[in-house]
Amino acid sequence: MKIKYLSLLAALIIGCSPQPKKGNNQEKNTMEQTNNESEIVKARPEIYAKVKLTTDISILSENEKKMLGLLIEAAQEMDKVFWKQSFPQYESYNTSGLSEAEKLFYQINYGPWDRLNGNKPFIKGIGEKPLGAGYYPVDMTKEEFEAWEAENKKSLYNLVKRDEKGNLILVPFYEAYKENHLRASELLKKASTLAETDDLKKFLNLRADALLTDDYDESDIAWLDMTENTLDIIIGPIENYEDKLFGYKATHEAYVLVKDKAWSERLAKYVAYLTELQENLPVEDIYKAEKPGTDAQLNAYDVVYYAGDCNAGSKTIAVNLPNDEEIQKSKGTRRSQLKNAMQAKFDQILVPIANELIIEEQRKNITFEAFFGNTMFHEVAHGLGIKNTINGKGTAREALKEKYSALEEGKADILGLYMVSYLSEIGVYTEGELLDNYVTFLAGIFRSVRFGAASAHGKANMLRFNYFEKEGAFSKDQTTGLYKVEFEKMKLAMNKLSAFILKLQGDGDYEGVEKVVEEMGNIGPELQKDLDGLSQKGIPVDIVFDQGKAALGL
Repeated sequence: MKIKYLSLLAALIIGCSPQPKKGNNQEKNTMEQTNNESEIVKARPEIYAKVKLTTDISILSENEKKMLGLLIEAAQEMDKVFWKQSFPQYESYNTSGLSEAEKLFYQINYGPWDRLNGNKPFIKGIGEKPLGAGYYPVDMTKEEFEAWEAENKKSLYNLVKRDEKGNLILVPFYEAYKENHLRASELLKKASTLAETDDLKKFLNLRADALLTDDYDESDIAWLDMTENTLDIIIGPIENYEDKLFGYKATHEAYVLVKDKAWSERLAKYVAYLTELQENLPVEDIYKAEKPGTDAQLNAYDVVYYAGDCNAGSKTIAVNLPNDEEIQKSKGTRRSQLKNAMQAKFDQILVPIANELIIEEQRKNITFEAFFGNTMFHEVAHGLGIKNTINGKGTAREALKEKYSALEEGKADILGLYMVSYLSEIGVYTEGELLDNYVTFLAGIFRSVRFGAASAHGKANMLRFNYFEKEGAFSKDQTTGLYKVEFEKMKLAMNKLSAFILKLQGDGDYEGVEKVVEEMGNIGPELQKDLDGLSQKGIPVDIVFDQGKAALGL
């Protein structure tokens, strides 16, 4: 089926964890699912390669080692909350009748739906996953919610329930998850007594208080103010990927982090170019008139514990936080690159894919530095572009509702490559050849496409693949079946797509986004054959962790 050029361009944008206010974590954003009861699929835990999550803890003081254990315990409370949000019946669900493969897959997916296969159920009789997950009554329609007059109904931090008369009511997170929030708060307070820097102590105390009030702004700002700490934690209701009904409600998660100070110093220089990058975006001036926050940070970490949303299905490898638009504009954000998790995906997934699908002479251009750079600038790109529509529709997040996360991830993917190109051309980015980033980007499309229709990154890469193919950004040898980057054509395609994405956000065109999602986003038979070949070779789709105190030797 032929698709008009404009529709193809638009479709390309939609696919990409994040964030309508929350939702910019790379690899986690998810699109609406398309499953039904008849589509029972096989549990497939084998698609995840097991990775031991660790770091060199010999660099830590005795107090920091003790603190690390407390932070992991606090993170585990977020894991418990996320189970309630993902699969509210989990506490009463009996898994004794499941096979060992189903039990393992159930844990990986935080419930009975395959997150990398359109959220299709892999357990009989379970039915579809509600679009609203555990945030809304399962019998509530969009129309009922929209007609309901309730202050703060769109808040990130509350549940929609029914009272005894069947009326909709709001329950704040700190009440709904009181036991878990209180336990996590106590652990953060205890950890703060071991902190060796004042800014870390301040943040941990403020975050502990925020869990009891659902007011996170002050702790977000304190988190941005931290610069000297070695240990870090991202914790609380942060993402909105699980709410596919509206994209309003935040999901709980946590990352426990150890800063790689040497790599972080290498990244610091790029922050100074944010204003210049914004001013040179390949789009009309009205779509780049906003000023990015200049107090932004780029840091590299080893992540030693994942919990909740970031640990479900495909694993996050980079984070751009906080996501409140006002804090972003006034303070900027911190782009956290999760270096050890990124290295695991590069070694176990990206390189084997490149060896199967990229022409031999360009395989030398597949480098970890390029993979790291592309991922890093994806996160930086979240701070560029436009946050507010140009036509009075409010913020882009408000105008695009549940479509915003996907569109924002698509913007970050393609603008990240644009930024690498721009900084390379002015001599600032000097990590290898620019062709390395382009070839690694193409290989990355094949990797992320395998995340499937329920993943915004998977969807985005399906769409981008089709657009790049139409524009001649890559070619395929029909004899060998191998792909080759056509450098100049890919650069042109990248600029066209960047401009179109920024216009869609600035216009807040919800109907246009919805239309192109319906028109396009499927994997064609030729690409599907290539992807099937990767599975037949046993190349994993993503990773799962052996993590915790024991893995760290604590």
